[in-house]
Amino acid sequence: MAKTALLVVDMVKDFTDPDGRVFYPQNREILPRIKKVLKACRKRDILIIFFRHSYRKDKFDKNLLNMRPNCIEGTGGDEIDPMLEVDPAKDYVIKKRRYSGFVGTDLDMILREHGIENTIIIGTKTNCCIRATVTDAYYLNYNAIVVSDCVATNDETVNQVHLTDIRKYL
Repeated sequence: MAKTALLVVDMVKDFTDPDGRVFYPQNREILPRIKKVLKACRKRDILIIFFRHSYRKDKFDKNLLNMRPNCIEGTGGDEIDPMLEVDPAKDYVIKKRRYSGFVGTDLDMILREHGIENTIIIGTKTNCCIRATVTDAYYLNYNAIVVSDCVATNDETVNQVHLTDIRKYL
């Protein structure tokens, strides 16, 4: 598994905390399972990368035009949920401004520097950030494995439709 990385997508307070701006209970429900995956990956020295969906308050970020403001820098809403422990000595934490973890970030460079071929992807939202990250991983020739009980969105039917598409086509 040395050529494998775990990508933890957008498990930030605005999505996971009941007081968050776009909280869905499904995101909170997957936290204990994500903790187990993190623990198992740490035991195997798998590279761990966390993503923080993070919009700039007074800057143009396209997605903010279409939705209620969330994950704004400086509000605390874009911080990793405290239930998930980040190891600052080993883990990467990447801010992203688009759905995909690859767009506008150093993710591809980090994965290549570490010789990564396989990605395990967990987090939220299946229909947006998970799917976009999996799609870009596929385009860049990474194997992408989505842990289906460690991803969520606000509608279980939507979640299952996207998981089915990911399994079939990516």
